[in-house]
Amino acid sequence: MECNAMANRTVILIPARYESSRFPGKPLIDLVGKPMIIWVAELSSEAVGKENVYVATDDDRIAKVVSEWGYNFVMTGPALTGTDRLAEAALQIDADIFINVQGDETLVNPEDILKIKQVKLSTPESVINGYSYVGDDEDPNNVNIPKVIMNEQDELVYMSRCALPGFKDKKQAPTKYKKQVCIYAFTKDQLSQFRDFGRKSELEYCEDIEILRFLELGVPVKMIETRPGSLAVDCPEDVSGVENALRKLHGL
Repeated sequence: MECNAMANRTVILIPARYESSRFPGKPLIDLVGKPMIIWVAELSSEAVGKENVYVATDDDRIAKVVSEWGYNFVMTGPALTGTDRLAEAALQIDADIFINVQGDETLVNPEDILKIKQVKLSTPESVINGYSYVGDDEDPNNVNIPKVIMNEQDELVYMSRCALPGFKDKKQAPTKYKKQVCIYAFTKDQLSQFRDFGRKSELEYCEDIEILRFLELGVPVKMIETRPGSLAVDCPEDVSGVENALRKLHGL
């Protein structure tokens, strides 16, 4: 698919693969009458316009559905991670800022996307990532929720599937935990750096958290607070909760 050049352009890339280990076919599952990937594309288009939203995939079934709903797609080869897939897709698109919105974030807030975009424009040397607080109904020990540790300048120190920060004494335990929200902003050069690393870093491999590779590369990651209530579809058991949230949000 041909991509037109545009000065000072910001685009959203949504990585989507069919062969998910935990949930095969996840991007195309029906959520309240609409494929999951389309929910995400529609919300993304509210932030940057439909013409600036691309689904990056290596699967013809996903590309077909995306095209039928009138959205752009970019075909890639097999990729080590979703961010590696985006790096390959970015080579086919003329833009300055690339925002990654995960294909299972059906409740993403377009205002949060714009917030990430504005911070990226003012801090281009950093990768930008969203975070919010782990809710009272969520377990910080849930390995499907990456927990965020930041310094006092809101720069990422570490991200883990363990409940961090740790504590020696219960009275020093954190009162609340921060979790990653899967909205990221990169330049094309930062994505190329990521892909040129050529492998998962040791920490990235252990935690299965891609953004840790940027720490190995010495690229600072700025964390930006987004609204609470982020709810992703990580496994089939998450579907009913997300559908209920979508009905409530959209009055369905």
